[in-house]
Amino acid sequence: MASAYTPGLKIVSKTLVEKDRKLPLKGEVKVKKGDKVTAETVVAATDLPGNVYPMNLAGQLGCEANEIPVYLKVKEGSQIKKGDVLAETSGFFGFFKTTIESPITGSVESLSTATGQAILREPPIPVEVHAYVDGVVDAIYPEEGVKINTVATYIQGIFGIGGEVVGELVMVSPSPDAVLDKDDIKIEHKGKIIVGGSLVTAEALNRAVEVGVKGVIVGGYDAEDLKEFLGYDLGVAITGTEEKGITLVVTEGFGKIQMAKKTYELLKQSVGMKTSINGATQIRAGVIRPEVVIPLNTKEGKEETVSKNTGMNIGSPVRIIREPHFGEVATVVELPEQPVIIKTEAKVRVVKIKTTSGEELTLPRANVEIIEE
Repeated sequence: MASAYTPGLKIVSKTLVEKDRKLPLKGEVKVKKGDKVTAETVVAATDLPGNVYPMNLAGQLGCEANEIPVYLKVKEGSQIKKGDVLAETSGFFGFFKTTIESPITGSVESLSTATGQAILREPPIPVEVHAYVDGVVDAIYPEEGVKINTVATYIQGIFGIGGEVVGELVMVSPSPDAVLDKDDIKIEHKGKIIVGGSLVTAEALNRAVEVGVKGVIVGGYDAEDLKEFLGYDLGVAITGTEEKGITLVVTEGFGKIQMAKKTYELLKQSVGMKTSINGATQIRAGVIRPEVVIPLNTKEGKEETVSKNTGMNIGSPVRIIREPHFGEVATVVELPEQPVIIKTEAKVRVVKIKTTSGEELTLPRANVEIIEE
């Protein structure tokens, strides 16, 4: 029953990673089941409808709505360019004409003699979905997308910003407790995903953007530094859509926190390998975790590679996911069977843990998550 209350945070050297890659609306799947793909492979594509631009032709022409066909220079379905004449009056002896030009390049979607309106639409917006990870197409979702399988080193973080990026992994900090500062980031890190230690500063993130670093993986971050870097307070909204030119994955939590030794060693062993990361995070309902995926060159099957969640037990490593100890790593020392009434007067199941600093705490089980190793 314990595992029913506790989400798992995965940190595994080899596991089967499955990724659904779907379009926002129906389109065309570009690959077949069994195809080997790279992270850059376009697996599905579609076109989003262009933006609509309404125009009041009758009002601009100074005529009744049912009179606009007399002045029209285009038809429904016509392709138009910005500046093309849509409608024009004859004027007085060729003078004092009223000419209406198209404000956009696109097409004429509709012309109404009931309202006198023209609806113009900009060209469709092409959308492509990439595989994101090197792997094999395991399933096809007709007109929607695919499922990609890959055997990989897989690390979930606790917080992140920025979307999906792919690049070569480079170790920058010499130890898991080192601070990643701006002077550590060199021009040769352009296009790479770099690994820090216990903290990344706002100056370092700005330097990384300036150099062209694709992503940063680090143990901790300072909330004020992140606010300075973003230019606004992030709050509790889902992240991943920030357009700062870089993706950040934080593995431990707030403040200067040494990156877990296992995490640091896994990343160190993977230096030079092609790595996919995503900073998208949602801590509340519908949990989404930032992630690091490092595909391995192996042909082993699911049965030999899938990690198993055995639930929470005495000795299980856990991470606290609520304030005031958010991000701290601890070990389970006791699992009381009977629910306990806590300060909020709620009656919940609790867990007794011991943090790395030696402090013993009793917390609701929903306030911690298992670190799956």
